Amino acid sequence: MARRTPRAHYDAIIVGAGFGGLHMLHRLRGLGLTVRLFDAADQVGGTWFWNRYPGARCDFESHDYSYEFDDQLQQDWTWSERYPAQPEILRYLNHVADRFDLRTDIQLRTKVTSAQYADDTESWTVGTEGDDHTETASAQFLIMATGALSLPRLPDFPGIDRFAGRWYHTANWPHESVDFTGKKVAVIGTGSSGVQVIPRIAQQSEYLYVLQRTAGFIVPAHNRPLSLDEDDAIKSDYQAYRDRARESYLGVHFPTEDVSALEATPDERTAAYEARWQAGGSAILATYPDLPTDVRANDTLADFVRSKIAELVVDDDTAKLLTPQGFPIGSKRLVVDTEYYPTFNRDTVELIDVRADPIEEITETGIRTSNTEYNVDAIVFATGFDALTGPLLNIDIRGTNGRTLTDKWSAGPTTYLGLAIAGFPNLFSIAGPGSPSVLSNVVRSTEQHVEWIAELLQHMREHGYRAIAATPDAEQRWVDDVNDVAAATVLTSANSWYLGANVPGKPRVFMPYAGGVPEYRRICDDIAADNYRGFVLS
Repeated sequence: MARRTPRAHYDAIIVGAGFGGLHMLHRLRGLGLTVRLFDAADQVGGTWFWNRYPGARCDFESHDYSYEFDDQLQQDWTWSERYPAQPEILRYLNHVADRFDLRTDIQLRTKVTSAQYADDTESWTVGTEGDDHTETASAQFLIMATGALSLPRLPDFPGIDRFAGRWYHTANWPHESVDFTGKKVAVIGTGSSGVQVIPRIAQQSEYLYVLQRTAGFIVPAHNRPLSLDEDDAIKSDYQAYRDRARESYLGVHFPTEDVSALEATPDERTAAYEARWQAGGSAILATYPDLPTDVRANDTLADFVRSKIAELVVDDDTAKLLTPQGFPIGSKRLVVDTEYYPTFNRDTVELIDVRADPIEEITETGIRTSNTEYNVDAIVFATGFDALTGPLLNIDIRGTNGRTLTDKWSAGPTTYLGLAIAGFPNLFSIAGPGSPSVLSNVVRSTEQHVEWIAELLQHMREHGYRAIAATPDAEQRWVDDVNDVAAATVLTSANSWYLGANVPGKPRVFMPYAGGVPEYRRICDDIAADNYRGFVLS
């Protein structure tokens, strides 16, 4: 039986030790607040602790996917590759924890299970579970830095418990090395994680089955080592580099042509797309300004990528299956890959269309679809996450009058700015639903949230306020704005995890804010300058 430990009280409790949580802890300690950070993992790192599958890598470039809050940190850390791999990102976050002496206020191997707001004390009581104990702690403020992509989704295929081989999920990969040499392996899922892990498994395994439901748009990373000259060039004027990123839609500076895709000639478009393809990365989505908003313009890029698939994949039938149809490019997260399409030219890799031949069950020896049984030694589920809302709803959060967050969000998430939730005072979410979050460089978005929350708490202390609550009217207006902005883009045209479409029974609501990082920051700053319009402070 787990032992109970005494309750402690803090000014703030933070949940999650990823980019947002670590920065939030550092910032609040700088204000003189007492803070406790809880995380279920064995180390800091958030999603980069858990997602350690072969090939795990960020799809934003290293110098963008890093903190800017401390200039000396920027100058001292040197990235080794254009796109950082999981081990390097994890080393970076551990370095940050050590550099700023954050570990003294971090409690690892501790899962937060519940959070209850008390109206009489205007504080939160948080319940946790550790390896051999349960405990409660209380705080005036509760800050959820749980991450948008941190709750893995394992499909409910019947029979998984009777599979005699080993199965893995990319978002909860073993710490020890996994050797697929000489094995027959099945990978289920071809989103970002699947696209990264499939080429690596194909290099090891005797035979690889890739089970795909929907083909996505995938562009090359062209990853490479970074030279010291490149690193020095950025560090020599890092502030200008950050300023350009801050004023860019994604929080990353991608140059954009001055004309519409439809105004350019076909030859001009092809040349522009080819240059971006050869450069690598998601900058191709920013080639023309109307690609996110005009379906006809978007089609020109989608057709270009489809032509590339036909060039890269030798077998015509396989190339056809890998070619996305029926939704605009960018309406689902654009995947940045390394050697994904050429992997299907291997004689030992077979693509299975599970939309035409659905998975029926996991058997003792493998996977049975409607028409075929595939005998394998190992199964890898690259089936993604219950995004944005899942990590918050996985905790029993109860606000004013005991109302649960699950009940409030039964028809979909409602927030004010993605930062606060009406009926849940003194609770903040970093990069939650209703903010740019997954439609941006999330490190830039988390830093903006951290600074905004810290400045708010400082304002409250200076003016003697104990509680802050978003008003229902302000929340509803923001939800309407989020929907209106998304409707003006191609983003709502696909059944993506942006809408929760990958989770059976989840409400179909477009969750992130699609207006871009600069506009979102301006809105947040205007609200703060107007005495935190839309909030009630008491």
